[in-house]
Amino acid sequence: MATLIPTPLPHPASSELVAGHAGLAEILACLSTRRPLFHSEADLQHSFALAVSEVAPEVRCRLEVPVRGSGSSEYLDLLCLGPAGRTAVEFKYVTRPWSGKAGTPPEHYALRGHNAPDVARRDFVRDVARLERFCSLEDQNGLALLITNEASLWRPRRRALPTGDEEFRIHHGRELSGTLSWAGGSFPDNTRVLQGAYTLNWRPYTRLDGTSGEFRCLAVFVAPNLIQSLPQTAP
Repeated sequence: MATLIPTPLPHPASSELVAGHAGLAEILACLSTRRPLFHSEADLQHSFALAVSEVAPEVRCRLEVPVRGSGSSEYLDLLCLGPAGRTAVEFKYVTRPWSGKAGTPPEHYALRGHNAPDVARRDFVRDVARLERFCSLEDQNGLALLITNEASLWRPRRRALPTGDEEFRIHHGRELSGTLSWAGGSFPDNTRVLQGAYTLNWRPYTRLDGTSGEFRCLAVFVAPNLIQSLPQTAP
């Protein structure tokens, strides 16, 4: 049985608007009511697009949009197109094992354990960096969205010794900015350079019965024209 955690619906700031019109808080409230959780990341992408259309019918959503001019084949998870702007969205859905029924009418879910938390952190930061490259238009911003029941992602690390993903930590209150290196630079392919500074604010999404039944959401908005001079490198 799902217990939905209400999301406050303040008047959205311009920095938290999807396609220049739909407030993210309202979209997430609609999404969590309709879909307390998801079978897969693709399921999340589709469901989010439906929630956007319900909150703002004038916004059009396009899945798996190709991005040209990067020197390689890249695809954007979702592009939201509205009269007042566009938003490029990248999704991550990282789960620990959970099974049971949720939603109305009740639907059975059997979630598997996915990436290790360090890989999930690396991939989320990679999404933010990709969105900085994609947001080269005046009317286009970016949104990196992560939904998870992996509590170690939103909790600060307690161990004293540093870890390889130390600079990629994404716990609540952390600021992501500058050059982020993996294991002290031992893996240069994982290095990411962020042009913006992002204070991470985790918000509740859904609470379900059983172990690992708490799901939270992390949303990072990338402002338009943040990095017009950044070279077009592969993701």
